Amino acid sequence: MQNPVFGALCVSLLALGASPALSHATLEHSEAPAGAAYRAVIRIGHGCDGQATQTLRVQLPEGFYNAKPMPKAGWTLETVKGPYAQPFDNHGTPMTEGTREVVWSGGALQDDWYDEFVIRGTVGADVAPGTVLYFQTVQECADGKEEWIDVTGNKEAPNPAPGVTVTEAKAGHGHGGHAATAGTVTLGDLTLSGAFSRATPPGAPVAGGFLTVANAGADDRLVSASVDFAGRAEIHEMAMEGDVMKMRQLADGLPIPAGATVELKPGGYHLMFMELKQPLVEGETVNVTLHFEKAGEVEVPMTVGPMNAGKHGGKDGGHGGH
Repeated sequence: MQNPVFGALCVSLLALGASPALSHATLEHSEAPAGAAYRAVIRIGHGCDGQATQTLRVQLPEGFYNAKPMPKAGWTLETVKGPYAQPFDNHGTPMTEGTREVVWSGGALQDDWYDEFVIRGTVGADVAPGTVLYFQTVQECADGKEEWIDVTGNKEAPNPAPGVTVTEAKAGHGHGGHAATAGTVTLGDLTLSGAFSRATPPGAPVAGGFLTVANAGADDRLVSASVDFAGRAEIHEMAMEGDVMKMRQLADGLPIPAGATVELKPGGYHLMFMELKQPLVEGETVNVTLHFEKAGEVEVPMTVGPMNAGKHGGKDGGHGGH
């Protein structure tokens, strides 16, 4: 039988070892490519000396633009606008100002509860790899506050600001990702091009994904897809059954025959993103990881077009697809 004193000591040591990670405000993802969309998920694991967090303030860093916070049930959401230190190219239109601070207030996040606060935006294409973008965060309680605002990068700092490290831009990311539909991604004998999705209204549960796959080699198969902005991704087909157009999941994947070009498009083969975690916003870019039976795995940036986007992200008048 285990010594009860020893067991209690182990529990105490484990609790002490876990406490620093739980005590800080942190970001879910610690890296983001330059020129790509970034979903800043700020994790809050305690209040102020036992008190509930009633307000959360987040200062947005330079280099992070076109920010859009996610509303939270039971909280009032406010954004504070201001100028950028330098303009950003948003699909050919200079952006000189935008959201610089986000405030959630009127809530009651108890000291022993955990929650996440989400802000979606874009990392500037000109931000140098290795740069750390800090999201200075302040928790306000009834009689005090916790300030996570230290931006020195000192690991011993008692109040470090949540930070994301910028990495090299990925292929297909132009200024803010708008060049994704014009670019291509190569994986062995496969060439993937024209990848796009469609903007979704708030609360929409699903979205579609489309692209063209050209195969210059032997037979292959698109086995599956995965994303971080939805609960799951599936490969689907729209086809006529009698006089009715029906959609079905391709559980065995989508064949990519040797020497063939297979188009995933509205009204035909396509990807379905199920259980969306946030709306897809026109003009932003989302990343989709595709898994092929022989060629392997590749990440493909998809530009989010208008809600009625047709081939290659252009408008199709609202016909077909999702």
